[in-house]
Amino acid sequence: MANPLEKAVGYELPRQPVGWTKRDLLTYAVGIGAKKDDFPFVYELHPQFAPFPTYPVVLSLKGDAEDVTDFSKILGQDNVPGLPTFNPERAVHGSMSIQLLRPLPVETGKGWAMKRRISGVHENKSGIVVDMEMVLVDPQGTEYAKMITSSFNVGARTLGPFSKSLSSTPRGKPVPKDRAPNWVVSEKTSEEQALVYRLSGDYNPLHIDPSIGAKMPFGGVILHGLSTYGFAARAVLRSVGGNDPQALKAFSVRFTAPVKPGDTLETSIWELGPGPQGTELVAFVTKVKETGKVCLGNGVAWVLKGKVKGKL
Repeated sequence: MANPLEKAVGYELPRQPVGWTKRDLLTYAVGIGAKKDDFPFVYELHPQFAPFPTYPVVLSLKGDAEDVTDFSKILGQDNVPGLPTFNPERAVHGSMSIQLLRPLPVETGKGWAMKRRISGVHENKSGIVVDMEMVLVDPQGTEYAKMITSSFNVGARTLGPFSKSLSSTPRGKPVPKDRAPNWVVSEKTSEEQALVYRLSGDYNPLHIDPSIGAKMPFGGVILHGLSTYGFAARAVLRSVGGNDPQALKAFSVRFTAPVKPGDTLETSIWELGPGPQGTELVAFVTKVKETGKVCLGNGVAWVLKGKVKGKL
């Protein structure tokens, strides 16, 4: 008997309207911890003002909304053939990658969209992993960014082991074990970090309501994984790419442990030599300094090397 998951792989979901303003970009920047001297990302009048390059990862939840959204309705808006019904309370963000194909504008008008398809499904004894490929396009269909996000649905079942993929995330190399990192960036998150990041479009109550996290193994509120993702991207971009808004060409991680608002994030960064498109291939890992637990693993980035930019 054919596994029903076969029907899901390659399924194209309806295009999702998306859009942003300069204010959205400023809000995202502070949600991922941007500091007072990160002028290209926090000051709209700066000559280098631009979206922080990982900004498109918020759009799958924000869409083109200009107000708060209902997280529960966003999760249940699409029925994919072949996939069983998942319990949203047992869904975990497994990984996230982005490739920047061309510079992002500082604001959009009507007609921007996210093309979406199920690019991979993997069932093992613990549950089902679903990979979604998302491509950001302008009204003319020009592609600006390609993302792959994976969700792990704990306990979900069909007929047993299955794995098929149509696309892959940026390739990297393991973190070197025979030498120290080129850079180590330590940064403490605010206890209000999740309150700020959620304004970019992820209104999951888990990140503000302590009673929800208490019912799960988190023991209270946790920080959005994509906020931690942004902190790590900032560390890599400033260290290797000189904080140039156009220097980050790809960024990919696997989420391995939760982070609580107020935790200190320590990102260790190794430069590994030439990467694609004239970039430096970078490996990195981010851990919670207070516990020593790795929260972002399998980190890989493609970065154009440069000196620190963005000063007034």
